[in-house]
Amino acid sequence: MGPMISLASHMHAMKARSEKVAMLTAYDYPTARLLEESGVDVLLVGDSLGMVVLGFPDTTHVTLDHMAHHTRAVARGRSTIHVLADLPYATYSTPHTAVASAKVLIDAGADAVKLEGGRSHVPQIEALTAAGIPVMAHIGMMPQSVLTEGGYRIKGKTQEEADRLLEDAAAVQKAGAFGLLLELVVPAVTAQITRSSAIPTIGIGSGPDCDGQVLVTHDLIGMFPWFTPRFVRPQAQTASDIKRAATLYVSQTKTSPGSAE
Repeated sequence: MGPMISLASHMHAMKARSEKVAMLTAYDYPTARLLEESGVDVLLVGDSLGMVVLGFPDTTHVTLDHMAHHTRAVARGRSTIHVLADLPYATYSTPHTAVASAKVLIDAGADAVKLEGGRSHVPQIEALTAAGIPVMAHIGMMPQSVLTEGGYRIKGKTQEEADRLLEDAAAVQKAGAFGLLLELVVPAVTAQITRSSAIPTIGIGSGPDCDGQVLVTHDLIGMFPWFTPRFVRPQAQTASDIKRAATLYVSQTKTSPGSAE
């Protein structure tokens, strides 16, 4: 059973009453169940699964089939919580392909989709909205552009960059996006965008002044110890617990008497 109210309505109501949105990523059934039981507001099936689940160097290797597979798993694990799914790299280059790709994720169980881009993707946002598919935009540092930009860097440091971000935020709102994710944006610029936007803003590494926050769950729980973003403070060390349990199991197995004949 899915949510009774749309994700857009839910998040807009939270913004109206100044209640922060707590969003975390989920890529599988047990994580979806555990996060819903923990009171998380929205589950994001992020293309970050490319790195933390599939072992790719960046998100550009994630396919629509990957996203649909993991969205279905998350949808099976949720009861009433909303599911937002990322449109992966090169699947929404035109309005037509954006709608076709989004329908795959909606059919897999997503309640809405997210795409990277501001003014550059207004036609896609308008097409998705016209097709009745709720869409969240993603501006600031956009991971799918990491190869062309040469790395991950904070956005909005110059007045020119800040102005562009404000223009992007206004453009996607006008095009019909129900929400806006801001990644690695200078906190002062994030605050300005949040104040000027009628739609909810969700931040990741962009300071405390958004209408909500999202993190990669693997970063939050210490499940991917080989890299942790500087803005994340892990609340658990799951990787250490797994290694400890597995090490103990190996030791017990190898030292047990057995039944050799």
